[in-house]
Amino acid sequence: MLNCQKNRVIKSHGIIFLEKREALVKPNFSNKNDVIEILGEPHVKSITHEDTWLYIERTRIRGSMHKLGKNVLLNNNVLVVKFNKYGVVQEKLFYDKNKMNKHEFSKEVTDNVIKKGSFLNSFLSSLKAKMNQNRSLEK
Repeated sequence: MLNCQKNRVIKSHGIIFLEKREALVKPNFSNKNDVIEILGEPHVKSITHEDTWLYIERTRIRGSMHKLGKNVLLNNNVLVVKFNKYGVVQEKLFYDKNKMNKHEFSKEVTDNVIKKGSFLNSFLSSLKAKMNQNRSLEK
């Protein structure tokens, strides 16, 4: 057992245990100082609304043999904290990787009007045009 590790290698980015820490932030009770004490400075502040802070946690582990050792996403959490004009937490939204993947996309299909013919047809017509162009240059 030369290169085998007993413990998993965990690569973390952001605030670890964000889900547990966000439970300590209470809407209509906690203020900006409380949030900074619990979670630290925010990773991102909203450009349009300065009173919206975002905290991120991303944890990856090395995959098993059937994953060919590729990194596997363990946690991908985002906490959005919104404050009112007095600096008190107005709303907090917690997103985990399961909630983030549920996006609905339109099922409508757009027809491609430019390319009505098949690939072979367009290839042969471009080849024919190049041959005709070369003939005119030779004359």
